[in-house]
Amino acid sequence: MKKVLTGILVLLFTGCMLVGCGGNKAADGQVELKLGHIQSESDLWQKGAEKFKEEVEKKSNGKMKVTIYPNSTLGGDRDLAEGMQMGTVDFALIAGVLGNFDKSISLLELPYLFDNHEQYDAVVNGEIGKKISENVLKSSGIRILNWWDRGPRQVTSNKPINTLDDIQGLKIRVPEIPAMVETWRAMGASPTPMAWSEVYTSLQQNVIDAQENPVPFIYGGRIQEVQKYLALTEHKYEYVTLAMSDKKWQQLTPEQQKIIQDAAQVATEYENKLVVEQTGRMLKEMEDGGLQVTKPDKAAFAAKAKAAHEAYAKTVDLELYHEILQAIGR
Repeated sequence: MKKVLTGILVLLFTGCMLVGCGGNKAADGQVELKLGHIQSESDLWQKGAEKFKEEVEKKSNGKMKVTIYPNSTLGGDRDLAEGMQMGTVDFALIAGVLGNFDKSISLLELPYLFDNHEQYDAVVNGEIGKKISENVLKSSGIRILNWWDRGPRQVTSNKPINTLDDIQGLKIRVPEIPAMVETWRAMGASPTPMAWSEVYTSLQQNVIDAQENPVPFIYGGRIQEVQKYLALTEHKYEYVTLAMSDKKWQQLTPEQQKIIQDAAQVATEYENKLVVEQTGRMLKEMEDGGLQVTKPDKAAFAAKAKAAHEAYAKTVDLELYHEILQAIGR
């Protein structure tokens, strides 16, 4: 009996060595990785993801493979975040949903927190951004590799928006992010939290009157097909994180981790450049297709929004909020 048990243990050990007991590392060193996001294959997120895949596979000489799952194939933002926590999703492009796991990042979701892209960049790519990333990692087990630019958020609607009066009672879809809900309510709108996958149909069926997003997101989601107007409110300078499951990170060797970091940096620079190059073209194409663009005076919008910031910050991290203000010279 003892010999039989010994034989079984030897077989189990041998089998483990052949298939690789460390997650998805095979005996030949192959690592299979999954990256999910909610946008379409034509979106800039997909192009950035493809650049990341290309760099990982090139730098690893093909030993690390990345498969991309666009169009919410692996689920919505919350599903992707929870998948990274469990280790079933390796990478995801996610943003505001991280506030459900660590509140400090939700301060970045406040409309009119930043007056321009330079202020936004100084915060997310500076010491404050590092502190927030550390908070998120500690709270959720999700590792922020880089912050990708998305450009400022604008409002599309079924009526022209030129003044603050035009958004009073406006049923506007916002992400499921408390900071945005509270600030839009403070500006007088009627914010309606909703998953992105439901927005197009909800606009088409007049369930909501408006939505807000960066131009590339509006373009990629074909929102111009179901909305007549776009207001250049520039109410939020937007990011998405290239995030990674820390469970997966810990399974990688130092060399593999460096490959991921280097590839993430290349992909970030590539995607950020695309946003700058493509946003104007996309806006013009939508205008040429009939979308009417207005340029409201943003001062009144910003004043109302900023008046609500501190009350929200008190529920999150008032000290960090004041650090952000100090960093941008306000």
